[in-house]
Amino acid sequence: MNDAGPNAGGPPPATPPRPSRTPFAAMRHRGFQAQFATYVLAMMADNIEHVISYWVVFQKFQSPALAGFAVVSHWLPFLLFSVAAGALADRFDPRRLIQCGMGLFVVASLGWGYFFVTDTLQMWHAMVLLVIHGCAGVLWQTPNQLLLYDIVGPAELMSAVRLNAVARYLGVLVGPAVGGVIMLSFGPAHGILLNTVFYLPLILWLVNAPYGPRFRAAAAPPRRAVRGLADIVQTLRDIRQHRVILSMTLLAGFSSLLVGNAYNAQMPGFAHDLGHGDPGVAYSTLLAADAAGAMLAGFVLEGRGLLAANPRTAMILAMFWCCALGGFALASSYPLALALLCAAGFFELAFNAMAQTLVQLHAPPDKRGRVIGLFNMASLGLRAFSGVSVGLLGSLIGVHWSLGLSAMAMLAVLCGLLALK
Repeated sequence: MNDAGPNAGGPPPATPPRPSRTPFAAMRHRGFQAQFATYVLAMMADNIEHVISYWVVFQKFQSPALAGFAVVSHWLPFLLFSVAAGALADRFDPRRLIQCGMGLFVVASLGWGYFFVTDTLQMWHAMVLLVIHGCAGVLWQTPNQLLLYDIVGPAELMSAVRLNAVARYLGVLVGPAVGGVIMLSFGPAHGILLNTVFYLPLILWLVNAPYGPRFRAAAAPPRRAVRGLADIVQTLRDIRQHRVILSMTLLAGFSSLLVGNAYNAQMPGFAHDLGHGDPGVAYSTLLAADAAGAMLAGFVLEGRGLLAANPRTAMILAMFWCCALGGFALASSYPLALALLCAAGFFELAFNAMAQTLVQLHAPPDKRGRVIGLFNMASLGLRAFSGVSVGLLGSLIGVHWSLGLSAMAMLAVLCGLLALK
């Protein structure tokens, strides 16, 4: 087993190394095993906080506007600050930035707990805590992706990105269930205070984890100042000549803007229209099918070492994703809808993991954090606007047609991107 990533900070070769075909290659690294386990716990805690805080906020305020603010506050920080977080990860130790993100998660949970215990929660309190939670995610995700390169190196990066995505979906699946049990057992106030414990393993592991700038064999690149908006503009200029990075960032951005995960918020409507038993149960099952498909993709692709990273392959997988979502939007059979959602989750993980891997492998070493931050700005930040294409349009023509048209628009964009290659 390996304890540290092989020459993780050095410049990538002109031709990225052939990815490992060993099943679950990243798991051969002890460091990745620890990262995977602590990442699952942190992602689970993130979702536990959502379950408890959203339930209390709904009971107290009954405010659709505040529910909408919760979605915007979760994704908008990724749009505004992802490149800045990447620039900080280029300049400073990404381990410490991740710890800062975990610290903000703890602050948010403690804040909710205080207001729940004292029964003094006001709407502006909730808005501030939701913003803190969103900013915590930005400080976590981009530096974490940078750290993956340090842990496993370029040859096994595809494996690490896939498995990290599996960890995310595992946290998404387990978090709500655990959150419900905790809330019923301890109550919302004590339950959300208990939730802070799940962030601690990642914080403690990163204290002495042998990764980051100090452990890289290559000479450190020149340290650049963090310049906010100017970093976004400069990074866009830097990637113009990198066709792989540009195409994968456009792929992530358009998929996030046109479809994203906005259809998840419309699942109660889909469940009701499909007419399969109780809408609450049907709704939960539909959401689980999407996440289960993604996890299945991670295990199947990793277990067999399938689908080497290639821009054209990523776009074709995204096309299958569009077709699966379009089929789901038009499905009238509940079993068929479940199967299509499972397929959509499978293809979504496959193309997203491949796109992220290609961006990391081709990013210039002296600005890898900024480039990954720009990718996250596109893939996560633009989700703040996907509610317009799927949600707002759905209120006018129905959620089935809005999702179907959004998926077909994305398919047209992909045809254009492929034609330009």
